[in-house]
Amino acid sequence: QVQLVESGGGSVQSGGSLRLSCVGSGFTASTNCMGWFRQAPGKEREGVGYIYRDDTTRYADSVKGRFTISQGNAKDTVYLQMNSLKPEDTAMYYCAASTACYYSGNSTYGAGRIYWGQGTQVTVSS
Repeated sequence: QVQLVESGGGSVQSGGSLRLSCVGSGFTASTNCMGWFRQAPGKEREGVGYIYRDDTTRYADSVKGRFTISQGNAKDTVYLQMNSLKPEDTAMYYCAASTACYYSGNSTYGAGRIYWGQGTQVTVSS
């Protein structure tokens, strides 16, 4: 059973930074990609970016140049470094492990079997 636990959320002023962590366990051969997603109140969940086990990354256009995804050497922890935060970045942030990830239409997505964490709240005030 794949389990994902996010941490690191909080409140920050516009222009500030936060680093989210996602610790995973129970990975299988089908979990090749780790992604970050977010969902603001009243909006659909959207992709933020992803990282493959070979460290290939891709980002949604809305966060490119501000957010960076990395992973630990053991590939069981994924990080989301968020800089130059804006009020529109306010959302619940979720970590996901999936069979594959891809970029389409300015955003990123998971594919195949997808496992989700419980989320961590990020609030950016102006």
